[in-house]
Amino acid sequence: MAVLNHVSSFRRLLINSTSSRAYLSGFKSSISLDKLYPSSRLDITTIPKAPESKNGKFSGFIPMDKIQISYVRSSGPGGQNVNCVSTKAEIRFHLASAEWIPEPVRTKLAERMKNQLSKEGFFIIKSDRTRSQQLNLADTLDKLRDLIQSVAQSLVVPEVSPETLERQRRLRERAARERLREKRAHSMTKQGRQSPTLN
Repeated sequence: MAVLNHVSSFRRLLINSTSSRAYLSGFKSSISLDKLYPSSRLDITTIPKAPESKNGKFSGFIPMDKIQISYVRSSGPGGQNVNCVSTKAEIRFHLASAEWIPEPVRTKLAERMKNQLSKEGFFIIKSDRTRSQQLNLADTLDKLRDLIQSVAQSLVVPEVSPETLERQRRLRERAARERLREKRAHSMTKQGRQSPTLN
């Protein structure tokens, strides 16, 4: 929620400053952005839409409005700065209702990280690697993205070619023949140790 408030206040500030500046000067350069890129959207304050995930795979996009971001005092590097500034970044989201993660990945993630989920089902990731809030936030998002992608890759079952299946079958047959040969040799050794019987 705090991120959306910052974005909306930044948007208002940007719109007010650009409109007042344009009104006061009246000058527009021949190499302005709207002339260089006429078909582009020049409003940098809008939140981008999530890219479409293909075949139910995770696209790598984490929607910032679906996660809760907080900053707390860090125990990491920073000297006296850690006593003054909250630099440790913490992100949390409700795993069961995270629609931006594909369903099989969500299920596997809940199974694999069951000890790291809170009682309410929130998944929490923290980082205090650096002295910067933004870098720690980026680190937490990278940790989350890497975790989701590793779980998604573990769900993919590689296709086995017919040549590989044939090679595996031949190896199994050779191992069975070798085992039987060793068994026969061991049996012959045991028979050689027996005392001769009179019949």
